[in-house]
Amino acid sequence: MPIRRPRPGDCARIQPSEITPEHVYLDRRKLLKATAGALLTALGASWAPRSRAVVDLRYTRNEKYSLAEQPNAYQDITTYNNFYEFGVDKSAPHENSARFKPQPWSVSVLGEAEITGRFALEDILKPHALEERVYRLRCVEAWSMVIPWIGVPLGAVLKRFKPTSRAKYVAFKSVLRPEEMPGQRFPVLDWPYAEGLRIDEAMHPLSLLVVGLYGKTLPNQNGAPLRLVAPWKYGFKGAKSIVEIRFTEKQPPTSWNLSAPHEYGFYANVNPAVDHPRWSQARERRIGGGLFASRAPTLMFNGYEQEVAALYRGMDLKKYF
Repeated sequence: MPIRRPRPGDCARIQPSEITPEHVYLDRRKLLKATAGALLTALGASWAPRSRAVVDLRYTRNEKYSLAEQPNAYQDITTYNNFYEFGVDKSAPHENSARFKPQPWSVSVLGEAEITGRFALEDILKPHALEERVYRLRCVEAWSMVIPWIGVPLGAVLKRFKPTSRAKYVAFKSVLRPEEMPGQRFPVLDWPYAEGLRIDEAMHPLSLLVVGLYGKTLPNQNGAPLRLVAPWKYGFKGAKSIVEIRFTEKQPPTSWNLSAPHEYGFYANVNPAVDHPRWSQARERRIGGGLFASRAPTLMFNGYEQEVAALYRGMDLKKYF
């Protein structure tokens, strides 16, 4: 393939597409193609057209559930990720997700509920107003961040589908698109990704269905357009790019628990007293502090013990890890 080497003064004859980085060029094309339309406008929450992590959102800050800690930089949050659908390296989701198309989007609601079917994303979320919550994110590899998520309470969404008395758990399934998600071309996990919560965990007011961060729509690498955040659990419980929500009577299988049941339990509550078989969980390193950042003690339930400990009263947390 010929390589063009411009001579001094030759830049005027180079087309913009020849010098713009590919991911920026693709982002611009996606933005230009983005259709006008809103996810929803209700209770003062104004939604902007969906594109790839470039659209501002309107929201109110929920002080009750927000930390006073300084959030990580947007650069940290969007370039250091676990999202194996795009690759196993921390930089792979940022580098490999530009082709992923989070619009249009729909979610199937199935199982033990009175209202089931396939719903457009805006119908899943309405009439709930968007709110920002600053939560800790603690990953099982012993690193952490503080992230200003934007979303709607999961429990409020689930109640609209009227789960029956047989609904003991809520299962989540992520999208399967190996043509857009190169990590799915390799058997790292049994794709598509599956996660689950006990229904009282899902209904807890801390559980959040997330559509944005730092005031903007979710970037692809962070789980666009819809992901789960349960901040007292390790980060892998946060199913990304959700396409299915299922109410079940029995505990649903989850991807990491199926892959390595001796390492990853169903509950995945942050617990410094229960080590991963290959490393300690007693301390953690905050991303953004550099290679030599000091490690801090891991907080029980990731610092949300007061809010969620009652969910597990009487349980052996070393058995139900």
